[in-house]
Amino acid sequence: MTSRSSSFQLLFLADTHLGFDQPVRPRVKRRRRGPDFFANFRRVLAAALEQQVDLVLHGGDLFFRSRVPETIVDQAYRELLAFADHGIPLVIVPGNHERSRLPTSLFLQHPKIHVFDAPRTLRFGLGGARVALAGFPSVRRNVRADFRQLVAATGWSDAPADIRLLCLHQTIEGATVGPTGYTFRTGHDVIRQRDLPASFHTVLAGHIHRHQVLSLEEDGGCLLPVIYPGSTERTSFAEADETKGYCRLVFAPSRGGDWSLDRSEFVPLPSRPMVTVELPARLAPSGVEAFLADVARNAPADAIVRFTGSQTVSPETRRAFGSARLADCLPSSMNVQLGSGFFDGRGPERAT
Repeated sequence: MTSRSSSFQLLFLADTHLGFDQPVRPRVKRRRRGPDFFANFRRVLAAALEQQVDLVLHGGDLFFRSRVPETIVDQAYRELLAFADHGIPLVIVPGNHERSRLPTSLFLQHPKIHVFDAPRTLRFGLGGARVALAGFPSVRRNVRADFRQLVAATGWSDAPADIRLLCLHQTIEGATVGPTGYTFRTGHDVIRQRDLPASFHTVLAGHIHRHQVLSLEEDGGCLLPVIYPGSTERTSFAEADETKGYCRLVFAPSRGGDWSLDRSEFVPLPSRPMVTVELPARLAPSGVEAFLADVARNAPADAIVRFTGSQTVSPETRRAFGSARLADCLPSSMNVQLGSGFFDGRGPERAT
């Protein structure tokens, strides 16, 4: 019989994007955002150890792209290895930024590190419960059509379990993103709500950078929570107003012995402020230094600052925002970006 004092505690993070803005041989000497991403990654692992959770799940996009310098890969895997040595199982869903496959390493052979490198179900005896985690690596094409077959291929129904969790790195119908709250409804890369099996207790998903919980009503009236922890750091100005963090989930048995999600807690992580500064239409090249001095006085000293300018700002004024001048006029503790099309109205954002 299951003890009433039993509980299964899971820490869930995703989209850490390690290696973001962390070049091995930078061409320009300036503050980089890469250490911020690693710092929050370490904070989450430290919290898992402090809280003595039963399992940690990473919902994908451990790295910011598929080809990551070996030094970044080794740095990340050493963190994982040191964590796994404490005996807490760590499960990872490869994301789309990794092109559905983590960089190979002997570090991943640790017995406490488990990777969904193919559709499979991982089973654990933890917290007094039989826990089954079903999942597969991120599918970047046509997951909508193939989703049911992919879930079946995990073999999730082959063995009894008290807690069943579906682990994904995908977009699910109803998820929202961006400052305007765009909602995903259709598309070959969007999983339909009705295709999520009601037999799972919870769907744990990475990929969407905003923390949110979708409560999906299934046949019979039961609710299937879909939890996105969001990213652990802001990766773009579209996320400037979003709080970043991770989730802590606790599952517990009822008096009848059936297990369910007892509580889910979102834990915020520190993120530096992101500030957008628009150039005045009539700003002259001679006034750029005074303008930057005003920004330095009013923006937080550790801010990530983005300068934008309409087409009414003269090309001469735009050219006055060179790397040397920005470095001279703004604190070294700031990150600076020149907004999309800053110079020609077409180019991507660039950092200086």
